[in-house]
Amino acid sequence: MTATVELSPAATQWQIDPAHTHVEFAVKHLMISTVKGRFGDVAGVVSGDLLNPAAASLDVTLGVASIDTRQEQRDAHLRSPDFFDSMKWPTIRFVGKEGERRPPRRLLPHRRSYDPARHARSHAGSNE
Repeated sequence: MTATVELSPAATQWQIDPAHTHVEFAVKHLMISTVKGRFGDVAGVVSGDLLNPAAASLDVTLGVASIDTRQEQRDAHLRSPDFFDSMKWPTIRFVGKEGERRPPRRLLPHRRSYDPARHARSHAGSNE
């Protein structure tokens, strides 16, 4: 007697390890120079099935106060109400709902979205 069993790995969830995760950015400043920085406070979850990367998801939260551009005066300005307003909005959340397999066998979200509800401010009709 022979039986055929179809194996399908269960969806897996991985906690992001802040000690081994780097969230970095680069932004053009006045079209002359590039300001680079990082967020030190990162937490989140990656979920997915390695056989079905399109079903992968990513949910990452960054602590705004942990921004570091290696220039404290700039960091303080970025935390201020002029930019991130970290007192009112202490976190930034990124949610990726679709993924794809990219060489070398890495599961990465290819669509990352900023959650505007976390930093919604409307100046429509204001005289500020």
